[in-house]
Formats: sequence, C-alpha cells, structure tokens
Amino acid sequence: MLLCIDTGNTNTVFSIWDGRKFLSHWRISTDHRRTADEYFVWLSTLITGQKFGLEIDACIISATAPRVVFNLRVLCSRYFNLRPLVVGKPECLLPVQPRVDPGQRPGPDRLANTAGAFDRHGGDTVVVDFGTATNFDVVDKDGAYVGGVIAPGVNLSLEALHMAAAALPHVDVTTPERVIGTNTVACIQSGIYWGYIGLIEGITQRIRAERDRPMKVVATGGLAPLFDQGFDLFDAIEDDLTVHGLRLIHDYNKEMGNG
Repeated sequence: MLLCIDTGNTNTVFSIWDGRKFLSHWRISTDHRRTADEYFVWLSTLITGQKFGLEIDACIISATAPRVVFNLRVLCSRYFNLRPLVVGKPECLLPVQPRVDPGQRPGPDRLANTAGAFDRHGGDTVVVDFGTATNFDVVDKDGAYVGGVIAPGVNLSLEALHMAAAALPHVDVTTPERVIGTNTVACIQSGIYWGYIGLIEGITQRIRAERDRPMKVVATGGLAPLFDQGFDLFDAIEDDLTVHGLRLIHDYNKEMGNG
C-alpha cells in the first residue's frame, strides 16, 4: 500500500492508497517537533481502528513546511523500511516539468495539484487551493505548471485582523445573511466572505484574459464548498486533489523505475 503525506503549513494529511482506491484520509496539525515515534503511534492506532493492516510498502511526501520532512523520512525508514519520494527533490521525477523562472522551485503541493487536476480535468485549468495561503495554480494544455498567484488564506486574514486591531474579535468565516453588517461580527464576516468571492472572481477572470482562452476552475481545500454556494465560481470541487496528484507522481516514478 502507498502512504501519501501532504504536509501544509497548518495541517498534515495522511492517506493510504491500496492500488484501487484511497482507504482513508487522516489529518493532524503540522508540528516540526513531532517525532517519528509519535507519528507511528498515532498512525498505527488509526489504521488498527479501520481494521486493515499496516502493510505500507511505498511513500510519497509533499511538504510546504520543510522542517517536518526529516522526521517523516525517519518514520518511513524506521517503521516501514523504505525511502520515501519527496516531491520537489531532484530524485522525484514529474510527468511534465514546470515552466517557471530559472532557479525557481514551485511548491510541492502546487506540483501535486497540477498533476491531479490535469488527470481529472485536462489542461487549461486553474486550481484554487484554500489553505494557509489561497493559491491559484495554472495548468497548461500539456499538464505543465506554468505559475500562479498566492494570496493570504481566509483564516490567516481573520487572524491578522484580530491581532492587528485589538478592538476586533476573532470570528469564524461563514456566509453572511446580508452584505451590510449591523454589528462588528457581521461586518467582519461580510468583509472576509465577500472579499474572497471578489478575489476569486477577479483573479480567475484576469488569468483567463491573460491566457486568452477558456480556463476551467477547480477548487480544493476545506473552505472550498463555502465559496461555492450559488456563485458558479468553480467547475468542480476536489477534496482529495493533492493526494490524488501525489499518487500519480508516485506511479510515474514507479513506471520510470524510480520508485
């Protein structure tokens, strides 16, 4: 079985692929201090609870928080007796090389999103990934990552607003009943919600104009459904897009004799 690990700045997702489907997805907070032993105790307990064996024979990692990679490597080596593929490292091959400025390395999550989106939706696609940052990843007609946009994430914006303005409370993002708020919480929720609706619409429109062709828009990340309530912003929402891309990258490396 293949263990896919998608490590973001806030959370890390562990997913197990049995060759036909993902058996489970589990989420844990990202913490560079967490040891390989702690990962194993946590993971083995969850796997036992799902009543399938701990038969991991391959692993691929995407990590936007590089400091956690060492302990994830130790986890794979110590408990599964394998060396993981790490997306973004020279030894991890990609189906199509990204086309960006010389010397630049796109985030591994963006490369995985690109592979997953191209497989499911073809080229000329924009992936909107709602994470700690809100990323827009542009997939060319041949499946290459060709750049994108990075904007502050929704929760990051809320936290920054709360931290910078002492009088403003911390609120949860939700769909407001009206645009014009009549209390402080409603005003903040409206600003965040409608602000991000405008951000998504504006950036995707400008990407389409710059590319001068139709572009599909695919969303992923936990907050994606919140911004897809009757606005026709996205052609699809893919909860597992990143780990699907990791699985495809792993399979490509295996086919090339590199995994």
